[in-house]
Amino acid sequence: MIAYDTVAEAVNGLKQRGYTIDFNLETDRIHCPATPLSLKPSEFEIAEVYRFEGDSDPADEAIVYAIESRHGQKGILVNGFGISADHVGEEMVKKLAVRHGQ
Repeated sequence: MIAYDTVAEAVNGLKQRGYTIDFNLETDRIHCPATPLSLKPSEFEIAEVYRFEGDSDPADEAIVYAIESRHGQKGILVNGFGISADHVGEEMVKKLAVRHGQ
């Protein structure tokens, strides 16, 4: 896996590698507002995960997910964690759980 120093670097690097869809997190799915694409947790896999911790600013804390759908669509989901994390359903929490060592 490639090492990135910032969220912006991760997003740009993933886009260069074909992860071009920008996903937003909803309670029980991820959705791309620019297209009708909407995926439930069972309809996508997480190919890569990058976690960034803001040393001086908690607003810099985020997780960048490289997402691949069952149909080959590739995109990016950026989500905060801790106090800035979005509220999601249990199935989505399990899907997006960051495993130790990633």
